[in-house]
Amino acid sequence: MYEFILSLSRPQTLAAYLVAAAVFGTLLTVFLPYLQGNKLETRLKAVASQRERLRKQSRAALEKKGLRRKNDSVVGNISSKLNLAKALEDPNVVKLMNQAGMRGPGPISAFYFARMALPFVGALGAFIYIFFINDHGLSTVMKYGSLAFGAAAGFYAPNIYITNLAQKRQKSLMRAFPDSLDMLLICVEAGMSIEMGFNKVSQEIGSASPELAEEFGITVAELSFLPDRRQAYENLAIRTGHEGVKAVCMALGQAERYGTPLGDALRLMARENREMRMSEAEKKAAALPAQLTVPMILFFLPVLFLVVLGPAYIKYEKMQNENQAAPQIVSPT
Repeated sequence: MYEFILSLSRPQTLAAYLVAAAVFGTLLTVFLPYLQGNKLETRLKAVASQRERLRKQSRAALEKKGLRRKNDSVVGNISSKLNLAKALEDPNVVKLMNQAGMRGPGPISAFYFARMALPFVGALGAFIYIFFINDHGLSTVMKYGSLAFGAAAGFYAPNIYITNLAQKRQKSLMRAFPDSLDMLLICVEAGMSIEMGFNKVSQEIGSASPELAEEFGITVAELSFLPDRRQAYENLAIRTGHEGVKAVCMALGQAERYGTPLGDALRLMARENREMRMSEAEKKAAALPAQLTVPMILFFLPVLFLVVLGPAYIKYEKMQNENQAAPQIVSPT
C-alpha cells in the first residue's frame, strides 16, 4: 500500500492513470447511448404492439358476434333470391337497426323477409277471426277493411318493433354514458391513448350497460383499422343516435383534427351530459303529477269513497233493520 502511494507521486505513473481515465471516459461517452437504447423507439414499438393486440381482440369479438358480410341462412337465401332489399327498400332501416344493436346482413335479411311475410300472416289471421270465429256483426265492406288493416299492421310491425328496441337501447346507453365519460377522462389524464381508454372503459362499464360496452368495443376496433380516425367517432354517434353522444364525438373529432387537449373536451362533455341527465330526471318528475291524475281518479278515489261512506252506509242499514224489527203499536178503536 505504501509503495502504491509512492508510485502516485511519480509523474510518469500519475500521467498514465490520467490517460487511462480519459480513455475510459471517452469510450463510455461514445458507447453509452448504444447500451441504453432508444427510449422513444421502444415506446413507439410498445404502442404499436398494444394497438395490434387491441385490433386482434376487437376483430375476434366482432367475428364471435357473427358480424359476417354474407348471410348463408335460409332467410338470407330467400331474401337474396327474391331481391327483397330492392323491392321493399327502406333508406333508414340500416341506421335504425344499428341503433337497435342489430348489425350485419343477417338481421337486415330477416327484416325484409318479415316485412314480406307478415302482411299475409296478418291478413290470414284477420280472415280466420272474422269469417270463422266472430264477425261482431260487421258489414261486408268492414270485413274486407279489417283484412286490409291486418295486412297493413303486419307490414309496419317490423318497423315498430325495431323502433321500440332502439329506444330501449338508447335509454340503457344514456344511463351509463356520463359515468363512462368520467372514466374515460381519468384514463386519458393518466396517460393512456384514446384507444386504450375506450378499451378500459368498455371493460369496466359492462356490468352497468352491456350495450355501451359493446359500442365502445366496436369504436376501439374502428380506431385501429379505419384510415380516418374521425370516421370512428362519427360511426359511434350514428349508432347511438343521441345528441349528447354526437356532441362528444364531435369534440373528439375536433381534438383529433386540431390537436386540442382531450382532457378539457372530455371534462366539459361529461359535465354537460350529467346536466342533461339531471334535466331529463327533473322533467320526468315535473310531469309525474299530471300523469298520476287519471290513475288516482280511477283507483284512489273509489277506495276513498268506500272507506269514508262505508261505515255510514252500514250504520244506516242497521238502523233500517232495527226499525223494521221493532213491534208496531196498534191504537185501540
